[in-house]
Amino acid sequence: MRIPDLNRHLVLEGKTLVPDGAGGQSEIWTALGTLWGEVVPRTGRETSGEAGAVSLTGFRITVRGAPVGQSNRPVAGQRFRLGTRILAILSVTEAAGLDRYLTCIAEEEVSP
Repeated sequence: MRIPDLNRHLVLEGKTLVPDGAGGQSEIWTALGTLWGEVVPRTGRETSGEAGAVSLTGFRITVRGAPVGQSNRPVAGQRFRLGTRILAILSVTEAAGLDRYLTCIAEEEVSP
């Protein structure tokens, strides 16, 4: 495997539950830190969403490795913010052949 080109500034975000003032809870996204990564587009497809057709595009994102449990290690269910774009993290694994990097499979949903 080649050494990745970590040239994209990514903000790692996680869900936080906060009281909504009416006895329930709301979800908000909180920045957990910033990472540099390589973002490579994968295939895309069209699917149905709540309000009609949506475009789903996959990405392979490579970031520096971090031990399990550290706040700067992405996990499935979190997301990356790349400028105004939001990339939902579907899975995270050690990069093949280079255990000092992590490979994240992410997806972006865009309404046409």
